[in-house]
Amino acid sequence: MKACWIAVAVLVLLIAGAAGAGAVALRRSGLSALPEPSSAEATIARGVRRFAIPDQARARQNPVPLDARVLAEGRAHFADHCASCHANDGSGDTEVGRRLYPRAPDMRLPATQQLTDGELFYIIENGIRLTGMPGWGGGGDERGSWDLVHFIRQLPKLTRKELLEMERANPKSPDEWRELQEEDEFLGGEAAPSAPTHRHHRP
Repeated sequence: MKACWIAVAVLVLLIAGAAGAGAVALRRSGLSALPEPSSAEATIARGVRRFAIPDQARARQNPVPLDARVLAEGRAHFADHCASCHANDGSGDTEVGRRLYPRAPDMRLPATQQLTDGELFYIIENGIRLTGMPGWGGGGDERGSWDLVHFIRQLPKLTRKELLEMERANPKSPDEWRELQEEDEFLGGEAAPSAPTHRHHRP
């Protein structure tokens, strides 16, 4: 019981700190997402995120065995659904990622890599409120999210060949598809696939 009250007190302090930091930032820059979030905001946000993920969810182990096929599927899925914000290499260095508030994190760094598999899965499935991270869960099939967890672990070790494969899997406009097909034809390679007519949004 005592531990429960301590946890509640910590949460109240974190929320109060976040509210105070948010009020100061709001007075300073209004609702603009352009300023870089302060280190205090980042620390408080990480603490609140950790506290908000249930212990049972945090302790979950990835039930999908790791193999080359799983990594390939996770890589293609990340390129198609996640790279617009997170970049193919997980750096967050994209037009969208640099303009989010908070910024899209560099997922190769310890702040992400030290999260448990359960925490990564929970974030993919549920998203994070008041950030640009959507929740992709609710469809019943968890396999895609667990594949992504395996792939996220590989981000610090991506090869140049894998990054090139991901570039080809990134969503493209009709003009980009046409340019890719013309490039393939010019090089005498295999023709690029036709532009997709429909993309699902479930991981």
